[in-house]
Amino acid sequence: MKVAVTGKGGVGKTTVAASLARCWRDLGHDVVAVDADPDANLAGTLGYRGPAIAPLVKLKALIEERVGGGEGWGGFLRMNPRVDDIPQEFGVMVDGVRLLVMGTIERGRRGCACPENILLREVLNHLMLGSRQHVVADMEAGIEHLGRRTAEGVDLMLVVVEPGWASLETAARVAELAGDLGIRRVQAVANKVSSDADLEFIRANLGGMPVLGTLPLDRELEIEARSGCVSRERPFYREMLRIATALTEPRTSEAVRESRIAGGTAQCHLNRPWPKHKY
Repeated sequence: MKVAVTGKGGVGKTTVAASLARCWRDLGHDVVAVDADPDANLAGTLGYRGPAIAPLVKLKALIEERVGGGEGWGGFLRMNPRVDDIPQEFGVMVDGVRLLVMGTIERGRRGCACPENILLREVLNHLMLGSRQHVVADMEAGIEHLGRRTAEGVDLMLVVVEPGWASLETAARVAELAGDLGIRRVQAVANKVSSDADLEFIRANLGGMPVLGTLPLDRELEIEARSGCVSRERPFYREMLRIATALTEPRTSEAVRESRIAGGTAQCHLNRPWPKHKY
């Protein structure tokens, strides 16, 4: 299952992406979490507290070895470099989830056939089209950089919204872009919902986009996440677990849709340092 999570800044997009990765892990799946947002916060949200993670776009020696080009791009560029080993070699394990931080192309070079862009594009292509793992990608609100080929591998564009016009307008733009890229399944998660009126407002103004789940407004969630622990009793987690189960088993019975995890244990994330490698 490959899910791209997007939405307006501040709606809780990264929290939803991290929670989906955790829930898939708890369900026994092999999970890769991709931070493809320029404002990279997925590592910390997953509970990582190790050394700063060098994004792929900053690994110059790796980029030159795989893509070529050299300083000033004077050399030959390989448009289809080998990338199948990169998630394993350069991903950081955070309590059972493999995290890959993509990084940001300089604004003036976005969309170009620069070596960095080629590498990032091909890594995303591999994860979305060539891997058998469950992949959750934390994307920025504008998804144009996905590319049509990568979009072919996206099973679901998950748009996080909150009870406010700005997030719903962003959701409408994302749905339009997803349609242009050929992504046929676009659904929303309603976050920070504190009343029936909040949910009714979202449903009435989503333009018919299906709502996959409803997450409660939880002001203690951020405080709890700072410690790297997530309570399995928290309603937010229980709803995310239901969503994760529904995504992997969409035709299961009513009992599965109502599944909840028992007990009140807290899941503490073990922080592992950035792996040593030749770059």
